[in-house]
Amino acid sequence: MITTRKTTPDDLELICSHRIAMFTDGGKRTAAELAAMDRSFRKWLEPRLHDETYFGFIACDENRPIAGVGLMALDWPPHPSHPEDDRRGYVLNLFVDQAYRKRGIARMLMDLAEEEFSARGLQYAILHTTSAGRAVYEELGWGATSEMSKIIPSKLN
Repeated sequence: MITTRKTTPDDLELICSHRIAMFTDGGKRTAAELAAMDRSFRKWLEPRLHDETYFGFIACDENRPIAGVGLMALDWPPHPSHPEDDRRGYVLNLFVDQAYRKRGIARMLMDLAEEEFSARGLQYAILHTTSAGRAVYEELGWGATSEMSKIIPSKLN
């Protein structure tokens, strides 16, 4: 039986391992890139788990973690999509162990995410997806936006 619980600071290692697996499954990053990200992400995540600015859910099969989703409330200027709110919900680190995929666990975690955003008064949320995950999000009513990205070289080095 699959159960869920809220994330806690004790989930630091689990969340980090899920994040590495998520990007590894995406197939576009080298081991060196993932190791560098992991070191920085751990430092970033630890205080946010303690102050609960990073929150979310873990799915378990008989107390064994098998999936998770991270959530944040981002400070964002009011926008036509959320004209009276200066925040956006952000979904990150959705990961389901390969042996448990295609069983509705991602959908269950996303339903919990939407409930949590609603309970916090967040009316608009964003996420980034891989091509493999896109269909799940679309089935849940998520739509593509006009976002683009670019890596800007740092002049601090």
